[in-house]
Amino acid sequence: MTTIAPVLGVAAASIGLADMVPYVRDTIRRSTRPHRGTWLIWTVLAVVVSLSQYADGGSWSVAMAVAQAATNGLVLALAIRFGTGGVSAFDVTLIAFAGAGVAGWLLAGDPLVATGCVVAADLIAAAMMVPKTWRDPGSETLSTFAWASLAGALSAAAVGAPEPSLLLYPAYYCVANGGLALLICGRRRRTPRIPGMEMRTGSGHPAGSQWIRKEHA
Repeated sequence: MTTIAPVLGVAAASIGLADMVPYVRDTIRRSTRPHRGTWLIWTVLAVVVSLSQYADGGSWSVAMAVAQAATNGLVLALAIRFGTGGVSAFDVTLIAFAGAGVAGWLLAGDPLVATGCVVAADLIAAAMMVPKTWRDPGSETLSTFAWASLAGALSAAAVGAPEPSLLLYPAYYCVANGGLALLICGRRRRTPRIPGMEMRTGSGHPAGSQWIRKEHA
C-alpha cells in the first residue's frame, strides 16, 4: 500500500482538478448555476479538512482535499457573477460550525474533531442542493459529481493505514458525490428538457420554478 499510495493520491487529485473543468465551462456558459452560499461553505470546509487531515498524519490522501479547496475557490469566484442565491444566516451558521470544529481541534489536540464537523456541515450543504437539483437536474453538471465520487474512492485507498480519522472524509466525499450524481441522472430521465428554454427556481415563482426562454450571453 505504501508504494501505491502516491499513485492513488496523485490520481485522486488529478481527477479532482479535471472533474471541475466541465463545471467551470458550464458555469461560464450559464447552463450550470452554482449556488453561491453552498460553494462558499464548500470552499471553507475544503480548506479546513486539508489542514486537519495533514495535521493528523495524512500524506498522499490529502492531495485530493487540497485540489478540492483550489477548485471550489474558483467555482465560488465564478458563482459570484454567474451563480444563484446568496449567503444566508444558515450558510453563516454552517461556516461557524466548521469554525467550532477547528476550535475543538485546537483545544483537544485531535484533528478528528474538525474533520467530523466538516463532514456534518458539508452534508448539510449538499442537502441544500437537493431541492434545486430535484426540480431542475439540468442546472448541475453530472460528470463533475460522478468523477468526484471516484476521486474520493481513490483518496480513501491512498490512506496508508486504516485510520478512521483519515478515512472519514474521503469515504464521505465518495458517497455524497455519488449520491448527487445518481440524483441528477435519475431526475434527468424523468424531467424532459424544453428546447430553447431553461428552468429557473426561486421564491418569486408561484410553484418555486418555471420554464423561461434561455438567455444567451
